[in-house]
Amino acid sequence: MTHTLKRTFAMLLLAIFGSTILYNCEPDPDSLGEQLFNNDAAQGNEISYDVIAYNYNNNDSIRSDAARLISGLNESGGALTVGVLGAFTESQFGMQRASYLTQLRMPVDNYDFNGANPKVDSVVLVIKPPANTTSNTYYFEGDSLKTNTYAKTDFPVDGVATEVSIEKKIYPVRKYGKIGGGSKSMKINVHEITTFLDSNDDSFKRSNKTVSTGELLGSGVFDGNINTISVTKKSDNSVVFTGDLGYRLKLSNTDFFQTHILDKKGKPELQDASNFIRYFKGIRISVDETDKYLYQFSPNDLQLIMYYKYDKVDNGTTTRPQTTLVFNVGGLNAHIGQYEYDRSGTPSANALASINTTDGDAKLYVQGMGGPSAIVKIPDATIAALRDIYNKDKAGILSAKIRVYLDPASWKNTNSTEDRRFTINPLTDTPVNFSKLIFTSDLTAGLGLYNYNIDKGYYDFIVTKTVKDLVEGKKEKDSQGNETLIPNRPLWISAGTFAANATGALLGVRNTTRAFDMNRVIFTGSLDKTNANRVQLKVTYATKK
Repeated sequence: MTHTLKRTFAMLLLAIFGSTILYNCEPDPDSLGEQLFNNDAAQGNEISYDVIAYNYNNNDSIRSDAARLISGLNESGGALTVGVLGAFTESQFGMQRASYLTQLRMPVDNYDFNGANPKVDSVVLVIKPPANTTSNTYYFEGDSLKTNTYAKTDFPVDGVATEVSIEKKIYPVRKYGKIGGGSKSMKINVHEITTFLDSNDDSFKRSNKTVSTGELLGSGVFDGNINTISVTKKSDNSVVFTGDLGYRLKLSNTDFFQTHILDKKGKPELQDASNFIRYFKGIRISVDETDKYLYQFSPNDLQLIMYYKYDKVDNGTTTRPQTTLVFNVGGLNAHIGQYEYDRSGTPSANALASINTTDGDAKLYVQGMGGPSAIVKIPDATIAALRDIYNKDKAGILSAKIRVYLDPASWKNTNSTEDRRFTINPLTDTPVNFSKLIFTSDLTAGLGLYNYNIDKGYYDFIVTKTVKDLVEGKKEKDSQGNETLIPNRPLWISAGTFAANATGALLGVRNTTRAFDMNRVIFTGSLDKTNANRVQLKVTYATKK
């Protein structure tokens, strides 16, 4: 069965790059036709070639700042952001834990708190799910689990106890890891950060950055569900409060906000944003546990709401109405997805400690969020052999694909939904030079990334044009504008997909979902030449009659 991603990418990239694809039953051998989009549909001779496939260690570090936590752009061009919280441990990859660091700002400079004598009532952190986009982040796992409706007679409306009806709808978040039983709940902590998050310092853009924390601002138990809330007055059915879909964590340390925010009214700390982010340096959201699950949220939609009362004088009468201060947590603030790993004694740790770049590795460990990737190298001798067939037999390559089999015997995620997606990039330099990453020529030509055969458990990464360009001696321009033969570059396969805007146009070669992709997978490598499921290059060609 062919994964729908291929068809989607083919359609999107046709529009993006304006490629003309001919749908002929019997195309010229040198053309790229419909058979390139249909798995195993090409007619001709198929030859399998061995490749060198080995692990690549990303050192459990990745850029995870605001510029990389983007799943795409919405219709108005706004960034759709995704972060990860939680922790998950299993036998092959070990422990992975995700926290989140963010600055916050006052809504306006020199905030006056509406009046005199402001006092904190409560502070709530709202964590919302990510937007549902073409890159398949999720609002929630399914439909509402249940709806609770109950009455309350003393709900405060403009300072008056009011009879209301409260409706709460509960939804499960999409989880990756262990689910149910004792694993469904995690303790979420919110700490003050005492290290300035300097966005001009590149070290503050990476997932393994450590910072110092100060006071605990609050903790709460997250049970894996998010909810919406609607409060309606009984007297006239008017809605007096709505809570968007999310998880609401009430912060217990109201004294911190009283002394650090309200008591600073009119003082330099609140004068402007520059002063404020150096005074109150931000918050860290983390979990206590090491073995539950990971889940995604929307950093730009985080809300930190402080409810407080103040003196209001009207016609000589003083009242104490309640109002809110909503901190600016998204936007221009520095953000970092902070990831921790413990691979001690695991097969992935052993594999990464002894990478065989000559013959390839037995198994390939691929993991998002800064975990390892895989590299596939087509031997130069294979390109030379294909060039001989091309020259001597006038052969035209109809399709070429790197076939990579899953290794479910080692590890399979049986507890939660997998949404495996990959990128493949030709490497201009090794180690990977992220500033020089490029798209495959297949992607830029509209041929897509890969197919997934769910029945046989393999992925076919499309390299048709990549191989054709090498065999046919195509040229490219170097940095000085000179034409040179396209080199036989290693292919870097990583977890995550390319981010796109609302119309499907890709945002750039370095704009991917790697920084928040929760998935991990083990592939069969290329070391064992007797294993029928080893990584191979599959080339289908035909000759002119």
